[in-house]
Amino acid sequence: MLNKKLETLDNILKDLQSIVVAFSGGVDSTFLLHRASLIKKVKLCAVTIRTPYIPKREIDEAIEFCIAYEINHAVLDVDFPEIIRHNPVERCYLCKTKLFPQIKSFANKNGFLHIADGSNSDDNGDFRPGLKALKEMGIKSPLMESGLIKSEIRELSQKEGLPTWDKPAYACLLTRLPYETKITENDLRMIEKAEQFFFEKGFPGTRVRKHGEIARIECLPGYFNKLIHEDERNHIISNLRNIGFRYISLDLEGYRSGSLNPDKKQNE
Repeated sequence: MLNKKLETLDNILKDLQSIVVAFSGGVDSTFLLHRASLIKKVKLCAVTIRTPYIPKREIDEAIEFCIAYEINHAVLDVDFPEIIRHNPVERCYLCKTKLFPQIKSFANKNGFLHIADGSNSDDNGDFRPGLKALKEMGIKSPLMESGLIKSEIRELSQKEGLPTWDKPAYACLLTRLPYETKITENDLRMIEKAEQFFFEKGFPGTRVRKHGEIARIECLPGYFNKLIHEDERNHIISNLRNIGFRYISLDLEGYRSGSLNPDKKQNE
């Protein structure tokens, strides 16, 4: 079954012939980009959007991957879209309507016929308003079309030796703030610094949700004991206060996708 899905994916990519991959550096878009790079006679380029709500680490990792695998890559700088400044519930839809035209413009100027993103079949069951925007703009989703789900993409990525096969799930920094909250550059940098701190401490995938002066830490349950150890706890408190948080809390439910969504049963 998995080999059949992979064959379907390869045929989709062959048919597209000329592709710009919207490349975030995450598990899905990395696998898609790598697979497309293996298809002969496919004109290919990766495009990464750099905005204030994408952490620098993610941009750097995308650049490093394309250099390592010798894939053509462009980074497009885009200002913060004012239409999502107050973090509306439909932010993902509105964001994509502002960012993907930038990618389409790049594709048109450079002679590419299609734009593809890394959405997979699991995304059909999630709270993904951005998918509507992608469909409206004619963006291709080859992983979704081939029926591949996240676990299969990780499995295939591991087989192909991709460094992202076990990379934690990622979402932009806007998801760390409540809906209908005005977003400031300071908010974003505080969150980015806090999450970078946890990454460097060996707690990848940890989210820091910002509620005013409160940092609500969501981590994998396996990290709980270490985080609350006295020495570790004091170090975390000291660093997050230096970043600018007044109160530091550990969410006992642990990390879960979309914890700030209107309906907690839905994912983001």
